[in-house]
Amino acid sequence: MKAYSTLLVCFCLMCFTSRTIVAQIDSSGQSLESINTDLIEDYISGGETESGFDFNTLFEELSYYREKPLDLNKAKREDLEELQLLSNLQVNDFINYRKTCGQLIALQELQAIPSFTLQTIHQLLPFVRVGGDLDDFKVPLLEMLRKGENSLFLRWTRGIEDREGYLRDPAEGGNYYLGDPNKFYTRFRHRYSTRLSYGFTAEKDAGEEFFSGSNKNGFDYYSAHFFLKDYNKVFKSIAIGDFNASFGQGLILYSGFGSRKGANVMNIKRSSRTLVPYRSADENRFLRGIGLTVEMTKNLDLTLFGSNRRRDANVILPDSLSNGDEEIAIISLLNSGFHRTNAEVENENEILQRTLGGSLKYQRDQWHIATNFLYEDINNLSGKSNPQPYNQFFVFGNLINASVDYSYLYKNYNFFGETAYSSNGGWATTNGLLLGLDRNLDISLLYRNFGRTYQALNPNPISESAGARNETGIYLGLEYRLAPGWKLSGYYDLYEHPWLRFQVDAPSRGVDYRLRLTYFKKRTFESFIELRNETKGINAANNETQTNFLVDQQKLQIRLHFGQTVSKELSLRSRLDFGFTEEGNNEQEAKNNRLKGFLAYQDIMWKSTTVPLGITGRFAIFDTDGYDVRFYHYENDLLYSFSIPAYYNRGSRFYINVRYTGIRNLSLEARYARTHWSNRENFGTGLEEIQGQNRSEVKCQMQIKF
Repeated sequence: MKAYSTLLVCFCLMCFTSRTIVAQIDSSGQSLESINTDLIEDYISGGETESGFDFNTLFEELSYYREKPLDLNKAKREDLEELQLLSNLQVNDFINYRKTCGQLIALQELQAIPSFTLQTIHQLLPFVRVGGDLDDFKVPLLEMLRKGENSLFLRWTRGIEDREGYLRDPAEGGNYYLGDPNKFYTRFRHRYSTRLSYGFTAEKDAGEEFFSGSNKNGFDYYSAHFFLKDYNKVFKSIAIGDFNASFGQGLILYSGFGSRKGANVMNIKRSSRTLVPYRSADENRFLRGIGLTVEMTKNLDLTLFGSNRRRDANVILPDSLSNGDEEIAIISLLNSGFHRTNAEVENENEILQRTLGGSLKYQRDQWHIATNFLYEDINNLSGKSNPQPYNQFFVFGNLINASVDYSYLYKNYNFFGETAYSSNGGWATTNGLLLGLDRNLDISLLYRNFGRTYQALNPNPISESAGARNETGIYLGLEYRLAPGWKLSGYYDLYEHPWLRFQVDAPSRGVDYRLRLTYFKKRTFESFIELRNETKGINAANNETQTNFLVDQQKLQIRLHFGQTVSKELSLRSRLDFGFTEEGNNEQEAKNNRLKGFLAYQDIMWKSTTVPLGITGRFAIFDTDGYDVRFYHYENDLLYSFSIPAYYNRGSRFYINVRYTGIRNLSLEARYARTHWSNRENFGTGLEEIQGQNRSEVKCQMQIKF
């Protein structure tokens, strides 16, 4: 601890003397991947694992717009929303400004838009323009197929230390990994502007077989897509192969990326095109088939799609059911995408999922209303093999969903929401308001009420828990621009679960709030201090009675962040986290069960202006009382790749990335990362267990453009 205390003092002195920035440097001084790290960190800390969503393609459109900026005078609402750089209120303000004042003459006019801060404009500038060459929307399809841009990604990843799953002898029986520890990823994409995209993705996870066993055709996972957008006035979207579909506020289906409660307190409205191409390596959250959006009449669009794909599931076959039921009983749908062991291979593609859906949307400048329909058919599932009180309303079997969603913009008021019905009789609704009170103050409000009997297979609304069921809550967010460069933002979310949940054996309630004070200086300096707190009921630990009872669990974290661009070649980033978790229904009980922790890290990001070489790295120290006091932090990784590990226990972590772009149309990258635990003698459990105090990983990547 004495060594860590010394490092902590050095860290604090470094923060206040060097004053550092948030960005991985690229050719223009601003990183695509780290433009909105809050969005990614909030997604992971909100309950998802890194494998729960593939962030590789989250900001991919920004790469295109950096080379060919978006013309703000021609940009549609959907184009601005897809940038992921503006809140819905900011998009509304921009549309209103352009409608009132006409087309922009220069980018400097962005400062006149009420909700646009200097920080917002600074992030937006590399990807937008005003005027320029005319866009040609009459290019024949064959020409778009022949011309355009092609890119090929090849990536290799491997853990250095041996894991238990690779050390076991198959001759001795038991569980073991069938394949080697190498992970391979490849992706090809052809694109013409933002209108045409086609390509394929292939991946083999560590431990999976490659050109052998269950994967005699090579990779374990293959995906392909063809997507055409705005082809003419009738056909707005055509999707063939793998694609994503999203409706309204996510009550019945939202298979794309959806932000969570987080630092961007105004981002509580779901906004996505109904159909988008799928280019991710996640093996579960997509549709496979065909989708189409057509313009029926002026302002009226019809979307229809169908999907037919197999899913991993742990099932009980008919001859193993004690009741003689001839249907399949399912234990659980599996979303990991891993097929490393005999058991995981047996669960691969066990069930067939058919999906049919559609949406009829009427849209005007200031409002829209849409009706949505979804039908899910998963084989002949008879129900849960292990029913429990908390899961008796979960989805098993065929399901029909229908919903109505809306959005209405009146002056500075944006009302939006969705109400949905499931075929078992369940209801869910969510309704919100974005309000710009004046130039310096914005407010967001969201009410949600998801019935305990409501069912949907792939919902993704703004909520505390997953599944869009068994939850009521009200959310209030505020963003106040105190003075030039200063911003105060925060939210308060009060929620209740009327029915039981996993490991919560009684109705429960909770409260979650977050407060951040940010200072930003144009292009050179950013800092903030943030407080996050959540209190909710959970089952009491070490309960020796026959009946579980709830206690309050409180999680509190304080974060300090400093950043500055030192020069055109060098940027730095520093962060310090403190936190604790405690459980108990009174002050003394909570104090006795308190777990504490802290983390400090320093990032260095350098890109030469004379040679085509860039280097980024981090050194972090942390000391926590275990996994319950963990800190999630975004890490710079290879291009279009993301790492958001949980820092916990006592130890240190560092990584270094190197990128070389000296060969035309070719970029080469490598990464090495290592975590050291000083208070443990092993990492992981089961087949992932590593004997020793270090866990390290190496990655290499090549991108070819042609």
